[in-house]
Amino acid sequence: MFKTLPGFREFYPEDFAKKSAIFETWRRAARSFGFVEFEPPVLESLELFTEKSGEEIKSQLFEFVDKGGRAVALRPEMTPSLARMVGARAGGLRRPVKWFAIGENYRYERQQKGRLRAFYQFNADILGDDSIAADAETIALLIEALRGFGLASSEFKVRLGDRKLWVLMLESAGVGEESFVKVLSVVDKIEKVSPAAFDEMMAQALENTGLNPAKISEACRSFVAINSLEGLRRHFEGASGEVAAKISARLDDWGEILKILSEMGVGDFVGADMGIVRGLAYYTGFVFEAFQIVGKGRALAGGGRYDALVKKLGYPDMPAVGFGMGDVTVADLLELVNKTPQADISPDVYAVIGSESLRAAALKTVFELRRAGIKADYPFKAAGFGKQFKAADASGAKFAVIFGEEEAAKGCVKIKKLSTSEETLCETEKALDFLSAALNLKRL
Repeated sequence: MFKTLPGFREFYPEDFAKKSAIFETWRRAARSFGFVEFEPPVLESLELFTEKSGEEIKSQLFEFVDKGGRAVALRPEMTPSLARMVGARAGGLRRPVKWFAIGENYRYERQQKGRLRAFYQFNADILGDDSIAADAETIALLIEALRGFGLASSEFKVRLGDRKLWVLMLESAGVGEESFVKVLSVVDKIEKVSPAAFDEMMAQALENTGLNPAKISEACRSFVAINSLEGLRRHFEGASGEVAAKISARLDDWGEILKILSEMGVGDFVGADMGIVRGLAYYTGFVFEAFQIVGKGRALAGGGRYDALVKKLGYPDMPAVGFGMGDVTVADLLELVNKTPQADISPDVYAVIGSESLRAAALKTVFELRRAGIKADYPFKAAGFGKQFKAADASGAKFAVIFGEEEAAKGCVKIKKLSTSEETLCETEKALDFLSAALNLKRL
């Protein structure tokens, strides 16, 4: 007996339909924002991922040497492939580049709730535009992609942080540029570890710098606690010199992005949260994460501005901002709040064929219905009316179209609504019009 590999999923038809409904909600949101869909290869050069995330990522990858002697890996995320593809055609693409993708990614890591080794992710990115408007557009899309399921601000929030403001805070606290990434990597874990463990990690990050780790830890804790623009302004009131001018300009950026999001009608979903720093070293500006605020408060999506990545991979310098949203945590939240999209895999119509002499006429009608977009099924083998009606009920069809000798003599079919047993005699050539209207389908 064979079993599914650990961390991988199989989708039976009803599960696949739910997954497809989630994907369609994402696609509808992205397209409404003017994003276009792309698809990168599932297998890439290993170096593409290590160049972005460092050699340490190899432990999380499905990586191997292929038969051509190349070091390759199944993609663990979309962003490096996106940067490569856009970078390769940077000179010929209209900017801003607004692309999205929905695809399966693979990470060889320990399984836990909401995290598998194979998972689908919705990615949306804007490249070639460094404006605050592009950041706001990306955050608004993330929100609308979740609101499309009927989720409200009482069920999820977007926590907005800022790598630039963190750097300015650390700079004003005396931390050198060479330590920024190490310190921020520690801050990224502040909600996941004990205070003692946090202090110990900070001491390691600041080893041989001459700084007082306890003082920096306390400064970081105070900064993490800020959850409003007013709080940020108060925190930096005493700043002076060159750093004060940079802080003032950045706080203006904060005012602008919050204003734009409010004008878009999604301001209620967003709150300042300096605890969001995103551990990945390539983030360069605003960073954000969507969290559910019901149940266990798990993360649903995350992203931010990453202006240096395209150039780092060897392509022309190009600013970028984007996010990724996983299907596993979103599906779990929708199930929790009873908002899983309903996907009907049943046929609309089931043909009941009274005799083999009527099969040709029945098939003609069935295929007319199918070509018009109506899901129609029929029995492959001859059977009595009773057995066929049982098959129609079991299929979940909404209507049965009955081809009987008596009806055929009149040039008609009988259409039965299976939920109420209501029957209508209809001219065969008008069955398509009747069913299109009954199913509320638009005729092409």
